[in-house]
Amino acid sequence: MSFCFNFDVPAQTTNPEEGHEIPLQHEKKDNAAKPIGEKTKPAEPVKEAKEHLPQSDPQFLLTDAVAETITIGTLPPLHFLNETVFEKTAAEREDREKILSRTAEQRSDLISGVYEGGLKVWECTYDLLELIEKDGETFGGKAVLDLGCGAGLLGILALKRGARQVHFQDYNSTVIEQLTVPNVILNCQEEDEVDSEEDKKGSGKGKVKEEDDCEKKVKENDEENDGISPPKKRAADLSQDPHLAKCRFFSGDWSTFLALVKKENPQPKYDIIFTSETIYNTAYYPALHETLHKLLAPDGLVYLSTKSHYFGVGGGLHLFETFVEQRGVFSLDHLWDGEEGLQRHVVVLRFRKPL
Repeated sequence: MSFCFNFDVPAQTTNPEEGHEIPLQHEKKDNAAKPIGEKTKPAEPVKEAKEHLPQSDPQFLLTDAVAETITIGTLPPLHFLNETVFEKTAAEREDREKILSRTAEQRSDLISGVYEGGLKVWECTYDLLELIEKDGETFGGKAVLDLGCGAGLLGILALKRGARQVHFQDYNSTVIEQLTVPNVILNCQEEDEVDSEEDKKGSGKGKVKEEDDCEKKVKENDEENDGISPPKKRAADLSQDPHLAKCRFFSGDWSTFLALVKKENPQPKYDIIFTSETIYNTAYYPALHETLHKLLAPDGLVYLSTKSHYFGVGGGLHLFETFVEQRGVFSLDHLWDGEEGLQRHVVVLRFRKPL
């Protein structure tokens, strides 16, 4: 299924090894450089935030799922539902928001205030993953928020690299329920298999090694008795999975999400906040900035990956930098700037130090 994004950039499957170049169509010049004050209003009222609890049988979400894997350098492999198959099976999925049918009807990957593009993995997510791989960040013991998470790859990476807790937020509940949670489950399932293999190796240290054919017989008996392989048995128990227990999932507008989590005692503060391709609409800057301001830990970091400009919507890095500078809360530094094609960037925000 072919879609046209309202950024006037044709959708395409991205391979991180191919440089993510995106050919441009005609630009909507009337919208190309709106001042920050001239905000593009969402088409519909913002969504109230809510928390989503994984189903008691989360493996159900992976029924007939087709997954793909991305591996970047030394990063652990990240698994996620295949986008093409997901689109073709959209009619079979639960979608109370009706975003799957509406995006198909309007042939658009963004309907402002209705659907904010979370069903696709956008190019700048790969840029941030590559930067993390280069810098060697491990996230050990840190609290992480994947804001505007979509497929959730950034949060999943943090989970796999030792984060203490990872929270995922996306505008659409359908994205959280039908894409983010299943992707986390796919990766938890793999982590359980790795942990199990390591436990087996560890338990054999200092003991007499059993014969290989004996181990093989035990495995065969297990499969005969249960009718399913051990990995699937573990997947069926994912509701109690220790990795999944570190995760929480939220949907809704950023302002209502912030109001929801601020009610908690203690209020969560995040050591790292990831947000990718979320500054395309200047109307959302106040809510985004306030969310970052209130939820970032004092010494925390916000990693933002973005395009220089989003044609047809009006946002982009320069306008966001100006907005941040005007607010005077954060400093903003460039970590990576791509020079080819539609320029992309990775920047970091941190609280300004008192003079």
